Amino acid sequence: MATDVIMPQMGESIAEGTITKWLVNVGDRVERDQPLFEISTDKVDAEIPSPEDGVLLEIKFQEGDTVPVNEVVALLGAPGEALAAEAQPAAEAAPEPAPAATPPEPEPAAPATAAAEPATPTAAAEPAAEAPADLKQRVREFSSPLVRRMAEEHGVDIAQLSGSGIHGRVTKRDLEAHLESRDRAPAAAAVPSAAREPELMPAVRREPTGFSVAPYKEGERVEIEPMSKIRQITAAHMAYSKATSAHVTTVFHMDLSRVARVRRLAKAGFLEAHGTKLTYMPFIFKAVANALKANPKLNSSVDGTDIVYKKDVNLGMAVALDWGLIVPVLKHADELNLVGLARTANDLADRARGKKLLPEEVQGGTFTVTNPGVFGSLFGTPIINQPQVAILGLGVIEKRPVVDTDANGNDIIAIKEMSYFAITYDHRIVDGADADHFMNHVKRTLEEETWSELDAFF
Repeated sequence: MATDVIMPQMGESIAEGTITKWLVNVGDRVERDQPLFEISTDKVDAEIPSPEDGVLLEIKFQEGDTVPVNEVVALLGAPGEALAAEAQPAAEAAPEPAPAATPPEPEPAAPATAAAEPATPTAAAEPAAEAPADLKQRVREFSSPLVRRMAEEHGVDIAQLSGSGIHGRVTKRDLEAHLESRDRAPAAAAVPSAAREPELMPAVRREPTGFSVAPYKEGERVEIEPMSKIRQITAAHMAYSKATSAHVTTVFHMDLSRVARVRRLAKAGFLEAHGTKLTYMPFIFKAVANALKANPKLNSSVDGTDIVYKKDVNLGMAVALDWGLIVPVLKHADELNLVGLARTANDLADRARGKKLLPEEVQGGTFTVTNPGVFGSLFGTPIINQPQVAILGLGVIEKRPVVDTDANGNDIIAIKEMSYFAITYDHRIVDGADADHFMNHVKRTLEEETWSELDAFF
């Protein structure tokens, strides 16, 4: 049976990719993880590997074609399978002339054969075009063709399933789990599915009674620019997150004077020894990773009425680009020391700006850190990166006068490197006390840790 090669999701806000080069030809034998083709998106250029060993049976899209994520771009199979794949449509087409003389009879069979006859998709496509274009509908339509075909074959309404993919997309695994549970308990399957499905609110513009909210008036001097695809997807993702999570933000004033002193003493030797800069971020990533291990609720996701605790600490690191925003992921951040965090973070940021990230490097984040402070912002209230339950925003690090206490217990005014850290959390499962325990853990680490691993560079 042929294996689908799909266009991967190259980041949370990427909806499509352009095939720039095929690296193999139809009929070539390939090995698992061997590069098959190159793609380019608004953020990432990457080589896409083969999902398994086999022979390339068919290429569905050519160089220069722009393909939606999760669309099948090629088929892999065993040697000799190509002939069987080509013969199948001819065999299926042979019976068609027989019922032609009595056209009314084949019509009842049309729904059952629609999935197997790609030559007549028009009837199936028309209802989708007429359906309401709300967010929930768009989410379900993002499911891959393979999943939609499986759902049709098994008589499943895909819109009734709760998906685990981005924006709630129903994946093949979700559908298989649903089918398995339906087979075990057919009569009761529909009830838990409906009960567990989170409400996805459409992004509706609400107009106050008696007021007009039109974006511009007739005759007004304006310039209209269509949103880019990346901006449209980002807008949908942000609206989806706000409609899904109960957002609450709390702000802490962090003393980074100890970190600043250690960094000043060590950065020259660190750069010479490791070939990478020592910024404030590795210290912050280390403090965050330790706090997540101590407060696992902040490193979780919501699945209906269940809380899914993530065993790995994968920190998303928001990187601002000239053409948008991307969030590469520091995998297993809790297992890295300052050297590992600095090297990994700097490498990911450099390759993000050069569009050289790999697909797996922008996926799997469990908690996100964003740093608008580099642009001078005191603090902000960031939006949660679904399906995570919290995001930490860093304000500008600058010297400020603060009240301190000297060795004799006297209050004094001191000049210290300070910053506002703002955490936005999902109040559905994270309470204020949970968020504050997490932030106090980060605060203690940054203010009290000796960072002895850097002693050699002083």
